[in-house]
Amino acid sequence: MTAMLQLPASAPMHGDDTAFRNGHGARLVAVASGKGGVGKTWLSITLAQSLAARGRNVLLVDGDLGLANVDIQLGLTPRHDLAAVLSGRRGLSDVIIRHATQELPAAAFDILPGRSGASSMATLEIGVLAQLLRAIRQLGSYDTVLLDLGAGIDPTMRFMAASADTLLVVSTDEPTALADAYAVLKLQARDRQARSEGGSGLPVEALADVRLVINQSSSLASGRRTYDVLARACGTFLGQTPSLAGIIRRDGRVGDAIRRQTTLLTRHPNAPAAEDVARIAANLAC
Repeated sequence: MTAMLQLPASAPMHGDDTAFRNGHGARLVAVASGKGGVGKTWLSITLAQSLAARGRNVLLVDGDLGLANVDIQLGLTPRHDLAAVLSGRRGLSDVIIRHATQELPAAAFDILPGRSGASSMATLEIGVLAQLLRAIRQLGSYDTVLLDLGAGIDPTMRFMAASADTLLVVSTDEPTALADAYAVLKLQARDRQARSEGGSGLPVEALADVRLVINQSSSLASGRRTYDVLARACGTFLGQTPSLAGIIRRDGRVGDAIRRQTTLLTRHPNAPAAEDVARIAANLAC
């Protein structure tokens, strides 16, 4: 796929984004998971609306390259998507769409739709991704960019995760989800080490704002125990302990909102899960 900005065929994994980390451009928050089905995209959408309700100018980017579904969860039908930008047919501002509801007009946020079912999107060159992220940060009208990544540990996901200012790794208490979340954290530590050694000029600690979200927990106490298990493993084997971004309780109203292709905050604003995401948003907004 030809990039709109005439990028080189490839670029190193340690591309320098020091200028953005020093306050130039939007804050990039990536949401990742090792396993599908843990609620990553739902969290990205709900977090975008919750941050917008707190006065943030938010852009939600569907970064699940090749299997995008933010628009599906919200019942939207975009005329253009990220593929049109990367092919040079459209600019970023041409494909961004606004999500707003009558119930929560002050919590509107923008969406950069992805493309589903396109293998070329899932195999983009790292240089293309680097230039795309730089262009998104420089849009100017946003203070927060949420990047909903695809599940797994493929190179494109790893590069985008390592490019973020803050990485939220989502897991549940299921053993497979915990194992896959640990794999993401392990590779993330390795990739950020490579970025530090590769010329960004920043120590590893300055790059490592990685936080855990425990989703679908039976209780806050149970979620805390799940976090402690994963945090101990990271401290023992990786030498770094990710902080706890928040615990989201299991809530049947989440499934109801997804089935109706609307947001939880719009349909069930007082739901326990909505309150839990609001706390995560408050911590991110600090």
